Amino acid sequence: MTTTPTTASRIPFPDLAARIEGALTLPADDEFVHAAQAWNLAVPQHPCAVLHARTAADVVHAVRFAIDHSLPVSAQPGGHGATTATDGSLLIRTAALDDIWIDADARVARVGAGVKWGQLQSALDGTGLTGLVGSSPDVTVVGFCLSGGLSWFGRAHGTGAATIRAVELVDATGAHRWVDDSTDASLMWALRGGGGEFGIVTAMEIALVPAPELTGGRLLFPVEDAPRVWRAFAEVTTVAPRELTLFASVLHFPPIPELPEEIRGRSFCAVDAVLLGGAATLAMLLRPIAGAGTLLRSTIGALQPSAIGDVCEEPVDPTPAVTGSASLVSLDDDALTALLTHASDPACGLVQAQIRHLGGAFRDDPTLPAASGPVAGEYVAMMLAMAPVPEATAPAQAAIDVALDILQPWYAGPTTLSMLGHHDGVDLAFAPDTLRRLRDVKESTDPRCVVRGNFPVHGPRPTR
Repeated sequence: MTTTPTTASRIPFPDLAARIEGALTLPADDEFVHAAQAWNLAVPQHPCAVLHARTAADVVHAVRFAIDHSLPVSAQPGGHGATTATDGSLLIRTAALDDIWIDADARVARVGAGVKWGQLQSALDGTGLTGLVGSSPDVTVVGFCLSGGLSWFGRAHGTGAATIRAVELVDATGAHRWVDDSTDASLMWALRGGGGEFGIVTAMEIALVPAPELTGGRLLFPVEDAPRVWRAFAEVTTVAPRELTLFASVLHFPPIPELPEEIRGRSFCAVDAVLLGGAATLAMLLRPIAGAGTLLRSTIGALQPSAIGDVCEEPVDPTPAVTGSASLVSLDDDALTALLTHASDPACGLVQAQIRHLGGAFRDDPTLPAASGPVAGEYVAMMLAMAPVPEATAPAQAAIDVALDILQPWYAGPTTLSMLGHHDGVDLAFAPDTLRRLRDVKESTDPRCVVRGNFPVHGPRPTR
């Protein structure tokens, strides 16, 4: 289903605008470029129109309008995981669907499609509970869970996708309905990590997990200490309890005036940690890492659920980023040496080279059937480069490819959709049998491909 500028100009969008409570932005409008832009500024998006939904009913009207006029329809609250797959579609912004309902006794939260993790986690302060939140507070709960969701607490509890208990969506026929395992087990399996291909989600119900104590933060070292710090990181991860998750990073900050003077143009090594437990336990577990180099700064301390998103100090403002990832079977000395020899040099072109510890329940949690699990590998490598102008995208992608190619002897298999870069193909997220099953669900629920996610299960692998 393809929409060209010529055919789009003949579509009666005023009819849709008259039915909705939200706003409709068209290519002729001055604000269209801004409305169509994703959070990831490195991804150029060209939808045929952008609908800012105010209510779930607006989403219903949009999907039915798209069906009537042979348009593909996509949903995107912000665009952290944006790709060019939305080109030509009616793009629905769901940020205003921001209701939160929490039942602490049942350990369940119901969230609208626009609710960000920072909002939900703030609502959980004082409850002794947490969601399976990732590293960024700015990502939506729905987008994170639909894409798999590698959480700080996944080693203890599995993927964010596996916490999905029920989903409110507008399906490819325009019907607005709640779905759970009792009503459509096959669709629920696909929604748990298969992406935004199976309906326009307006709300979701997820399980929460106990968190009576949370401790975490960042240890920062000079980049020259990275070999010793990363080896200590690797050793600690071989004995770490499932309640502990660690990230190790090399960071190269560009010499731009927007950055604080203390980091501008400098390089560092960092280890980020979050523990479902107390400060004394985390201090003991981190002792080998803290003593492996010259500690420049530590933010380790007790955390409220709302502070989890601050641990990695990731930007929340729109950013032009290119990313890539790979899961790894191990992190031995050869892998560490190979990667750090390249990534510790600021001339490598990366802003960040990061290794995240997986294993535990990511690999063996049997709680709910999900397209996203089990996650292969004990670690996942994530590379990030900046592309502030379009001409910088190809060099940024090349820098990422070089780093990931170095790690190829240690590849373990697919990761999750949430770890893919916008140039990656969906085959990098799923084993062949899983991808075949996702395609079967897509064909049975949406044979005309009305709904288009960021990573279409029938889509070709993007060219670079």
